[in-house]
Amino acid sequence: MQEIKNIFEHIGGRFIIPFEKFVEKCNNIKAFIFDWDGVFNSGTKGESNSSNFSEIDSMGTNMLRFGLWLTHNQVPPVAIITGEENKIAINLTNREHFNEFYFNCKNKRLAFNDFIEKHNLKPNEVAFCFDDILDLSIAELCGLKFQVKRSASPLFDMFCINNNLSDYITSNNGANYAVREISELLLGTLSVYDKCLTHRISFDETYSRYLNERNNINPNIYYQQNNSFIKINN
Repeated sequence: MQEIKNIFEHIGGRFIIPFEKFVEKCNNIKAFIFDWDGVFNSGTKGESNSSNFSEIDSMGTNMLRFGLWLTHNQVPPVAIITGEENKIAINLTNREHFNEFYFNCKNKRLAFNDFIEKHNLKPNEVAFCFDDILDLSIAELCGLKFQVKRSASPLFDMFCINNNLSDYITSNNGANYAVREISELLLGTLSVYDKCLTHRISFDETYSRYLNERNNINPNIYYQQNNSFIKINN
């Protein structure tokens, strides 16, 4: 296990909590929440207020879910919680069969609470990948906190560290596959990385069963209005 720590520190990742505690937290995780802008991308907006993603990160999320499926024998719930509507993010949610997509979330804690209630989860069973101030209301509550690096925000880093809002800060920023880094780190820590790749490469019965279960998930798209959520036809 020390080898995993060394590998990720070597590329520039920072474990903010003791690695033993990090491993303990990883073993509790049953679900994932991702912010969008600054996590799957640089945060730069394009035409129609959209921002993109990388297939490298998408593969990471799929392997991450497969690894948890191998560990717990069920597909882990996944949500994207974001401040803005983004058609590309909704397309990824649908394609990868994430469970929920929440947008217009000015108070993300409300979406977090809705998500854990829907899936009968405890807060410490959720891992959260984030990058900015709007995300900290979830980071205060969740079990495992992955902060995506941004070198322009050293005071933000200090605040997160001093207030126990970050467990690991990535080496890579959102434009350079931070989600993939997080996925590989968690799979390595859970000691299922090689097993995931072996099943996926052969596309065997085990991977096929996981994929069938994953693809039977029908994503829910929600718009936050005040303190409630309106389901959007998907």
